[in-house]
Amino acid sequence: MAHADETPVALLDPGAGKTKKAYMWAYARGAFDAQPVVVYDFCAGRGGKYPHAFLKGWTDTLVVDAYGGYDATLSLEGRVTANCLAHARRKFDELFKANGSAVAAQAIQRIAALYRAEADARHLSCQQRLQMRQERSGPLWQELHMWLQLERTRVPDGSALAKAIDYSLSHWLGLSRFLQDGAVPIDNNHMENQMRLLALGRKNWLFIGSQLAGERAAVVMSLLQSATLGGHDPWAHLKDVLTRLPTQLNSRIEELLPHHWHNTN
Repeated sequence: MAHADETPVALLDPGAGKTKKAYMWAYARGAFDAQPVVVYDFCAGRGGKYPHAFLKGWTDTLVVDAYGGYDATLSLEGRVTANCLAHARRKFDELFKANGSAVAAQAIQRIAALYRAEADARHLSCQQRLQMRQERSGPLWQELHMWLQLERTRVPDGSALAKAIDYSLSHWLGLSRFLQDGAVPIDNNHMENQMRLLALGRKNWLFIGSQLAGERAAVVMSLLQSATLGGHDPWAHLKDVLTRLPTQLNSRIEELLPHHWHNTN
């Protein structure tokens, strides 16, 4: 399984004398994968054609938010959608902060109970995690679903609370995926953590100078962040790779990838 997300970055548009919006897409192995890897893909836009092209030939479960750009890609045979509970929770959190909604507060409390179970299951094997989820989280999930359906009948259409509840109910199948597969996380926070360096970058380098520069930046970021995820010093990894690359046999080039790399120094 894998995670995906995207975030806007400023791309210099020389002819216009200003910047325009481009996107850095990211794809990562599952949060529980023993060999974590993330790959960034710089693209000119946010359309569904970009994940469609990147994921060509891939089949499995993809953890994403509810952005419609993934719909066509995930409708293909062999691909399954898992949605992010953190996004659903965020709707209620924003509502509670805005007006202290008692219903939003209860939704947050119910979701918190699910996260407590996830914390206890994190270090288990996939099969053990699935069993714990089915025994402990399953009943909580059913209660949450029935409660949301009941509360929805009590609020007017178009209200902020109705929209928050509808978000969860309309994506319930995707949100429930963690109860069917122990390898699937309850949210997409693992991927969002990999996007934080983009948020930091926007403050430091302000914009990307060209399409080619964006593509090169994506490659370097993929190597450095994957090395970090693998517990390596990214500088040590990059230095060793650049040192060995001129004499490395093509048949053994994969040894230099962050998830296969061993420091020879």
